[in-house]
Amino acid sequence: MRVFPALLLVLVAAPLAAQAALPPAPWADRQIPDDRQERTARALMETIRCLTCQSQSIADSNASMAGDMRSQIRERIMAGEQPEAIRAWLIARYGDWVSYEPTASPILWPLWVAPLLLLGLGLLLLRGRIKRRKGS
Repeated sequence: MRVFPALLLVLVAAPLAAQAALPPAPWADRQIPDDRQERTARALMETIRCLTCQSQSIADSNASMAGDMRSQIRERIMAGEQPEAIRAWLIARYGDWVSYEPTASPILWPLWVAPLLLLGLGLLLLRGRIKRRKGS
């Protein structure tokens, strides 16, 4: 009988013990001393989606993962890497969804063409209705 309350206590306390107490990333909330580099990093951060929040850029998010990504971007900018190379690295690591700027990869072409096809189809249907109405 006493085993059940002890087991219940262990199950409830386990998630509390599992939380990591890692220190924040070094450049998560510190700005780069060089203003030009900081502006470049900030502009890139505005176009990268927070993977935890999913509705905010990493520049606006307080999630720890967004802080880690901000730190990585700042470190790479300070190392002299170009923003597009950093974006490509983030996309390769986290997928196309991480970037707010759409890519023009061939797999996404149907998404770009579909609205045009639907608009053309709608215009054809409208033209047919107008012709039928004039003929009546």
